Amino acid sequence: MIDIAEALERIRRGADEILVEQELVDLLKQKRPLRIKAGFDPTAPDIHLGHTVLLNKLKVFQDLGHQVLFLIGDFTGMIGDPTGRNVTRKPLTREAVLENAKSYQKQAFKILDPDKTEILFNSTWLDQLGSRGMIELSAQYTVARMLEREDFKTRYRDGQAIAIHEFLYPLIQGYDSVAMKADIELGGTDQKFNLLMGRELQKQYGQKPQVVITFPLLEGLDGVQKMSKSLGNYIGINEPPHEIFGKIMSISDELMWRYYDLLSFKSAVDIATLKQSVVNGANPRDIKVLLAEEITARFHGEQAAKNAQEGFVAQFQKHQKPENMPELSLKCDGLEIPIANLLKQAQLVSSTSEAMRLIEQGAVRVDDVRIEDKGKLIAVDGQYHVYQVGKRSFARIKIHG
Repeated sequence: MIDIAEALERIRRGADEILVEQELVDLLKQKRPLRIKAGFDPTAPDIHLGHTVLLNKLKVFQDLGHQVLFLIGDFTGMIGDPTGRNVTRKPLTREAVLENAKSYQKQAFKILDPDKTEILFNSTWLDQLGSRGMIELSAQYTVARMLEREDFKTRYRDGQAIAIHEFLYPLIQGYDSVAMKADIELGGTDQKFNLLMGRELQKQYGQKPQVVITFPLLEGLDGVQKMSKSLGNYIGINEPPHEIFGKIMSISDELMWRYYDLLSFKSAVDIATLKQSVVNGANPRDIKVLLAEEITARFHGEQAAKNAQEGFVAQFQKHQKPENMPELSLKCDGLEIPIANLLKQAQLVSSTSEAMRLIEQGAVRVDDVRIEDKGKLIAVDGQYHVYQVGKRSFARIKIHG
């Protein structure tokens, strides 16, 4: 049996705040399986490493003998979480939410123990709440209190629209805790207002208020914005092994330690040892390889991680091109085609403007020759040439008339 001090140490790791820690201690002393809630709005079909910060902590609670309540916000997903937004978020259709939810469940069990996980949909109780119940719920909180929330306060101050349904989101998220009888709820620091709403509503409905544990938001590959698919700075857990490995190797040395702290299963002592090794002269790239191997193996297995590592070394340290690069034959009506258009047609970039930006950055090569002219024309010669965009995107392309 793990003692409370050890359990607390494992729970605290990576957490930003525990509200209230003494209440958490009291819960752990009860020696019963606690009900640990975390909610996910399936606004996109893929889980990325940012989501796994919470999933990893849920797994810690499972290892400590507790029951995880994995809440899929199929009802709230149709409202759209206004957190951190300066405009009203467009709601999703129920069909889109449910389709994304199926993908979420499958991916979540790559981390969580299915036998200790209860998958719940908040439409189960919110559909039954009805108009009368929704009005009664809305009466539990005031507009003045809602406007204490930073994003609402900012939008109100700046004269930007706040739709009435956006006020319902934190109320409904809080009511989920009532319906689920949650003992503990986990969430990102940006969700603190909503998580505390759960505590308030539980008190008003005669329940013991849940303990709230918040976690930092994981920065994406750019090291600035939080990881998000919409920003294109994410690492999806369903991505191929070489993509996960390569993306982790692309992060800065400084950001690497953030990923170690929030994503790695290595002990705090082991991570401190790695940091000291860099201070003593170790190459940060070698430490990053260890992280990339660990994360890739978690979702694809040890062998896949090893293969990804070998492929990365061959491609970037020995300057070898990938053997399985796509081979394309593109038709051109004239004798020449602008390289930006060619890269877009080959789907190596999403737009010609992106292609020109990457050329300016020196990130485009043809047959190992860096392209510096954004307006360069490629002659139609019927021969295959190797096009490279960035460090990981390659294609063998032939242009024909």
